[in-house]
Amino acid sequence: MIQHPAGIFQIDADYVAPGLASVYLIRQGDRLALIETGTASTVPRVMAAIAELGLTPEHVDWIILTHIHLDHAAGAGALMAKCPNARLVVHPRGAAHMINPQKLEAGTRAVYGDEAYNRLYGALIPVPAERVVAAIDGFTLKFNGRTLTFLDTPGHALHHVCIHDSLSHSLFSGDTFGLSYRLFDSRDGRVLLFVTTTPVHFDPDAMRASIERICALNPQFVYLTHYGPVKADAANVQQLLQSLDAFVAIAKAELGKPEGRVERMKQAIADWLLQRARALNSEVSAETARRWLATDADLNAQGLDVWLARQEKSSQ
Repeated sequence: MIQHPAGIFQIDADYVAPGLASVYLIRQGDRLALIETGTASTVPRVMAAIAELGLTPEHVDWIILTHIHLDHAAGAGALMAKCPNARLVVHPRGAAHMINPQKLEAGTRAVYGDEAYNRLYGALIPVPAERVVAAIDGFTLKFNGRTLTFLDTPGHALHHVCIHDSLSHSLFSGDTFGLSYRLFDSRDGRVLLFVTTTPVHFDPDAMRASIERICALNPQFVYLTHYGPVKADAANVQQLLQSLDAFVAIAKAELGKPEGRVERMKQAIADWLLQRARALNSEVSAETARRWLATDADLNAQGLDVWLARQEKSSQ
């Protein structure tokens, strides 16, 4: 567990590999709020972190999801069962899937297969409807002396919110403000930051607007689920938007050429990311960098393919 300012604690979610995904525990006095839940394997880590703070699951008031992709939300039902006083806060589009996760689980199993699904996520446990709070844009939580404000931030997903914390003047961004892995940090503190265009709701215009909305708040830090706090300074915002433009350009070059384009886009994205990662930190070998970034390149290509299909259908 890593302690950050203003009672914010970062817990590695134990998703695929260390340093890939995190959840955040916020302590305000003797009360707790959790942002993101990770997966079934994350639950024991959250329980251990609560105990390390000298508190119990009964001290958890809020469990908050930025969106319902399962690396962020698969552990929600299990954690709610262990935290009897907590309520779950989620985008209105995601609430029904937390109350009845059958369709969400079935769809993910269809993509990954049962073996991989079970290994990555675990069975989804329904959350009682009376314990679910739908957070519309501008929704606020009064959390024991600090205020959490919810922003509707589409672009990565239609069911995505970001959360502004009044005490730290920071923002928890889920996947809206991109990904940044500590492996690639340079010796002088620069980071690799790039957008995620995973299926199925990627919308470049909405993503740009959401990023700009985050920047307008001038947060002290942006806490990424993948992975840790980064600054919303000019250099980071520039490379984030550059990655958005680059990935869209890669996709647009494949308009009208559906055969084999996912693989071509995957390779182009991997090459683009590798070049920037190695320029930032040449101590990371090309082999390690490619291996670390391969899943993101693959998922981004799949999301871009879905977006292209929508463009092609609308132009017919």
